This record gives sequence, structure tokens and C-alpha cells, in this order.
Amino acid sequence: MTDAEVEAKLAALGLALPAPAAPVAAYVPVVIAGGLAHVSGQVSFVDGALFKGRLGEDVTLEDGVRAAQGCGLMILAQLKAALGSFDRVERIVKLGGFVNSTGDFTDQPKVVNGASELMVAVFGDGGKHARSAVGVPALPLGVAVEVDAIVAVRPA
Repeated sequence: MTDAEVEAKLAALGLALPAPAAPVAAYVPVVIAGGLAHVSGQVSFVDGALFKGRLGEDVTLEDGVRAAQGCGLMILAQLKAALGSFDRVERIVKLGGFVNSTGDFTDQPKVVNGASELMVAVFGDGGKHARSAVGVPALPLGVAVEVDAIVAVRPA
């Protein structure tokens, strides 16, 4: 898929690729090994700002979905920065979603759909992936959602 195709699909959804966020600790955003790009957990940004809070407490399901979509957009931004273009993306293999939520909140899969549905909207069948969606009591910087990814890539 070309950069122009990805940007057109995002534009059709009313979205744009953000600037890739710098790491906040001792890690790199993407490691490419064995034909796979491992994208570090990307925290929730919405409208250019960190999206903080806890599902089941002060964040609605709808806002949680938007937060997960923001994580997905940042995953795309990190992939483009690491690969140079989307031409090398073969398929999304797996997403791991972490939802800052109360003990009685059980809709983590619905929240992480924000990232999953974005990948399918952008890459079609190549965006269909395996996934986990888990609730956690806290996330870095107090964000609502964090998502990491494993992506199959073509050789440079």
C-alpha cells in the first residue's frame, strides 16, 4: 500500500497521521527483526493531546474507542517513520491493547476495536489481525489506552 493510499483512506475517515511521538523512557519506538516490525506500546493521543482517564470511572466507552483509535494512528506514524513508507507493510499480525479500567469494567474488547477497526479500514484484509485486549489498573502518564503491534514487513 502506498503512502498516498493510506493518507487517502485516513482522510476519508476524517483522520490524519500525527507526528510520531518520542519515547518517554529507555526504549525505541520500532524494532525490525526477522521480517517483523515490533511497535512499542503507543499511548492514547486525541486531537494532539494525551488522553487520560479510566474506563468505568471518568471515560465513556465511546471516548475509550477514540483513544484506542488514537493509539492506532500513532502506530501508523511510528511504522512510517521506521520503514520510510507504507509500501513495506505486508500485514498487521497482532495488536495488544491495554485499557486503564476499573475492576468491574468488562468492555475492553470494544475499546480496543478503535485500533483494530482502523487497521482494517486502512489495510483491508491485510489489516485483519490477532489481538489481546486486557484491563489494567494504571497506564503510563495516566492515559486511558495503550496499544502495541507486530507487523509483517517486506525487505527494504
